[in-house]
Amino acid sequence: MIGLVCIDVDGTLVGRAGTIDERVWALALRARQRGIRLAISSGRPAFGKARAWASRLDADGWHVFQNGASVLHVGTGESRSSPLPRDRVAWLVERSRTDGRLLELYGDTEYAVERDTARSRDHAALLGVPFATRPLEAMLDAAVRAQWLVAHDDVDAVLADASAGLTAVPSTSPVMPETMFINLTASGVGKDSGVRAIAAAYGVALGDVMVVGDALNDLGAMQAVGFPVAMGNAEPELRSMARLVVADVDAGGLAQALEAALAS
Repeated sequence: MIGLVCIDVDGTLVGRAGTIDERVWALALRARQRGIRLAISSGRPAFGKARAWASRLDADGWHVFQNGASVLHVGTGESRSSPLPRDRVAWLVERSRTDGRLLELYGDTEYAVERDTARSRDHAALLGVPFATRPLEAMLDAAVRAQWLVAHDDVDAVLADASAGLTAVPSTSPVMPETMFINLTASGVGKDSGVRAIAAAYGVALGDVMVVGDALNDLGAMQAVGFPVAMGNAEPELRSMARLVVADVDAGGLAQALEAALAS
C-alpha cells in the first residue's frame, strides 16, 4: 500500500497554463483521509505559490523544495535543509558577473537576483512573488540553492562550467518554455535525498513511496522508490523506467496517479 506520494510541480501538478486540475484537490483530500501522506517534491522554493500548494496538499507535513536543498515541515517550520558551501556561492556570484548570465540564489524563505531582465521578471511571476532586485551577496551566508536561468542553447556550456562540489541538474517549466533552469545544490543533495528524508520522518518504507514527475531532476527520486510514475509529457528516460505512465499534465495525468495510489 502506498503510504507517501511525492509530487513534482511544473509539468506534473501545474500545467502549461499555470493551472491545476481541480480533480487533483478532490483526490488529494481522499488520499489524506485514507492516511496517505502527500508531499511537494519540487525545484521551486518554499515560498510563493509552491508553499501554498504544499499547504493545501498536506498542511501538517514535510515537503521537498529546491531539488532537496530545502526539506521543510510546513506546519511547524522545522528545517532539514542543506546549505551551499560559502566559497562555492562566492564563485558563482563572480562567474555570473563575469559572464553576464542570470543567477538566482535561494534560502529557505527568500531569494536574491540582481539582474532586471524579462526572464527574471517572468520567473518571479511564475513563483508568485513580487519582483525586486538586490545584491547577490545578501545570500552568501544563507543560500541552500543557486539557479542559472539560461536559453536552451546555453545549457551544455553552463553544465560544463558547473562549480566543483555542487550538483547541477537541468529542469524546465511549461509556463516558461524558452528557459532552462540549471539547479545547483550541495554535492549529494537532490530530490532523492529529500524524498528519503521525509519517508524516514514518516516511517514509510521507500518501497511504499510513489514519486510522480516529468523532468530529469525527478529521475533520482523515481529510482529511489518502489512506485515511480511518469507523466505522459515526461522525458523519455523517465517513461522508460516508470512503473506507471499516466496521461499528459493537461489531460489528467496526476489525477490518474493519485487514483492508482488510492487503489494500492
